[in-house]
Formats: sequence, structure tokens, C-alpha cells
Amino acid sequence: MRYKVDKSLIKFSQQFNDAGYACYLVGGAVRNLYAGLPVSDYDFATDARPDDVQRLFKRVIPTGIKHGTVTVLYAGHNLEVTTFREDGEYTDSRRPDNVQFTPSIFEDLKRRDFTINSMAYDLVTGVLLDPHEGKADLERKLIRAIGVPSERFQEDALRIMRACRFAAQLDFIIDDDTLAGMTEKAENLRAVSAERIRDELEKILKAEKPSTAFRVMEKTGILKVILPELASCRGVDQKGYHDFDVLDHMLYSCDGAPPENAEVRLAALLHDIGKPSVINWDELGIPTFHSHELLSVSISRDIIQRFKFPKAFEKHVLLLIEQHMFHYQNEWTDSAVRRFIARVGVENIKNLFVLRRADQFGMRGSKILPLNLIEFQKRIEAILEAENAFRISDLKINGNTLQKDGGIPRGPALGKVLEFLLESVLEDPELNNEEKLLEIGIKFYSERLKQNDRSTQ
Repeated sequence: MRYKVDKSLIKFSQQFNDAGYACYLVGGAVRNLYAGLPVSDYDFATDARPDDVQRLFKRVIPTGIKHGTVTVLYAGHNLEVTTFREDGEYTDSRRPDNVQFTPSIFEDLKRRDFTINSMAYDLVTGVLLDPHEGKADLERKLIRAIGVPSERFQEDALRIMRACRFAAQLDFIIDDDTLAGMTEKAENLRAVSAERIRDELEKILKAEKPSTAFRVMEKTGILKVILPELASCRGVDQKGYHDFDVLDHMLYSCDGAPPENAEVRLAALLHDIGKPSVINWDELGIPTFHSHELLSVSISRDIIQRFKFPKAFEKHVLLLIEQHMFHYQNEWTDSAVRRFIARVGVENIKNLFVLRRADQFGMRGSKILPLNLIEFQKRIEAILEAENAFRISDLKINGNTLQKDGGIPRGPALGKVLEFLLESVLEDPELNNEEKLLEIGIKFYSERLKQNDRSTQ
């Protein structure tokens, strides 16, 4: 059967044929076309050498020319094109030390990781080459390494992570020999760069059920290698509303967060990771985890920095973990709600509530109607609509006015005055008036700070 693709891609392949070269669509694009899944990247294999490809097309970037790969900018696509090759020895568990070009597409397909990624499709003729029975494995929903699994994972240890990722993305199982090879070579992941592992983790977190990948990691010993802090949560039991131990709870919570929200997904995966270190038992033998969120922040910071996530991403995830233990009661006064908003930050409210829903999902592995949260959200929305002040920058007065009209010198004391004014406005929003704030600020400084303010001495 023919697969539906952009006509420009067929024209692209035809240009190779017209010049006397073979050209095949390969890798994940073929896999996804057969499985009826979206295709985002198109990779091609050809017997044309990189310099031949550069002569065939106007815009070519030598992205990996040492290994026979160039990127062709064509009809709005970035098309990766690699010459048929056989890989040399892998001494760094990452890339071959050298490659040797070959005229055979079948030799090229032998060097790939899994059977479902080892098919080649000729866009011009509609011929599908499947020397490793990848099509049958797709139908069986099976991930199987080509040849001897331990050899494939010895060549490039990141393939171990890729197997976990495909299991989650495709909802496939991994065959027993491949699992055994992953277990045997799990320690090799220590030689893989943090950035490469992070890239796989990010893709896993976008899957419908990331827990599938993490359970494979646990089964094969991978979790102890790359995320030992998470592995240590196994067997730490919880009581009350929780049906699961800490590890399963966090895995279910991660599943319960929206796939498109990477910050909440990671926060859900790590939010209780400090529990094993703070566990205690009350007089009834019930485990307690007081202040676990603070240790969870510290441990999560180490993990996030270890995998070199962006700083802004780190800051947001850690804030969500730190604040996830809020306990709203309908007895809260409006000022208490305003202080909550000020502490969390208006811009973080939405994601914090998304995390709470994921946390609740993780307690039972199913959705819980969050009546308490719904009421809290309505109160927050009403307060936000009233345009209250939640940050010092929202005050109707600033440091310059306090200095000029109030005689309060610049320095630490001025900062304390502004903090006091914000607290006053959180308690009573009607005080957010320049005249009133100036009066309150002068009085607070005179009665509480002036005598000890070194900036006036």
C-alpha cells in the first residue's frame, strides 16, 4: 500500500532517482506512517555521498558530515539525509568511532536499534523494505532490538532509554531478550551525557502514560542508575487517602498531569521524592512525612541541575513542589486567600491547581472531583477580578515617593517598609492608596525602624 505524504517529499526522492541514486524514507517516519501516527521528522537514506547531495540541492547544511549526514532545506522541510553506511566500533557507548559507506540499504538497516525502526520506504515506487520484520512487530506492538540486544546497547547505551520511551509513546511491550539486554547494559548509561538522557526524559514526559517508561526503568535497573532518588521511593507505604506507596503515587500523579505541560509533569513525578528521608510514625503506627515538600525541593533541584534543565524551568518546577501542600479550608478569610496568592504568585496559580489535581489522581489512580479546589478557585478568581495588590510593584506607592515625601532613606529599612505596606494591603485592599500608604509607611518607619536604621546615622 502507498502511504500519504506531502507531494514535495516524493519530488525530493525523485531528484535522487533522476540523478542515478537510490533514496528511501527510513526510521521513525516509516514506523509512524505504518502505524497511522503523526510524522514530525523525515529522515532519508541514500547511496549518494554527502558531496553528491550538496551538488543535487541548493541549500544543504553539513550537520553530521563526518558520519555521512547532511540536512537539506527543501520545500519548507528540514530533511536529514544519511549515506548508506556500516558503523565502526563504538568505544564511547554513544557514536561509532568511524563509519564506512556501503552501496547496500540492507547493510544500513542492520545497524539500527529496533526492528520497528529498521524499515525503508521508497516514496517513488511505494516499495517497503522490511528485512527485520519490523512490520510484524508493529502489529504485535512489540519493541525488539535488531540482532543481539546486548550488542546494540553496548554500541549506544542511549538506545536503552529509547526503548523505554517507545514503550510509553507507542504503548508497546518490550520483548524478553531485549529487556534482558537492557538490564545487562544498564550501567553503561553512566557514560551517556546528562543532556542526551534529559532529552529522552522530556520525550517520555510528553507520552500519554509516562509511568510505562519508568516502570520499565525500574524493572531493568535503569531507574537506580539515572534516578536513584526516585527508585528509593519504592516500598515507602502511605496511609489515609493513599492506595499506593510513594513511587507508584508519583508515577500515577505524573500520568494524571497534562502531557503538554512539562513543568507540571516533572513536578508531579518528583513532588513527594523527599518522603523516604523524613518518614516517621505516630503512636498508631501511621507514617507521617512532615515538611517533606522542603526536602523534595532540595532533592529535585539536584536532579534538575544534574540533567541541565533550563534555569527558568527549574525555578518553576521547584516552586510548584514547594507549594503543593497547601490546605485550603472554607473558613479562610479573604485576606488569607490574598496572602496565598501573594506567596505563590498570580502567574503560578493555574499550574499549582493542575498539580494538585494530578496529586489527587495519584492517590487512587483515578480522577477525584475536587469540590474543595473548585470553591477555592472561585474565591481566587473573584479576588483577582477585584484587582488587588499581590506584589510590592502593585502598590500605589513606591520607594521614591517614600524617600522623597516620607523622609525614609534608601536601604534595608525602605525594603522593610514596602514589605509591611504590602502585608497591610493584603489584609485590607482599601489601604492601597498613595496617601494612606505614605501615612502608614512613615508611622511604621518612625515607630519600628528609625532608631536602629544605620542609614540615618
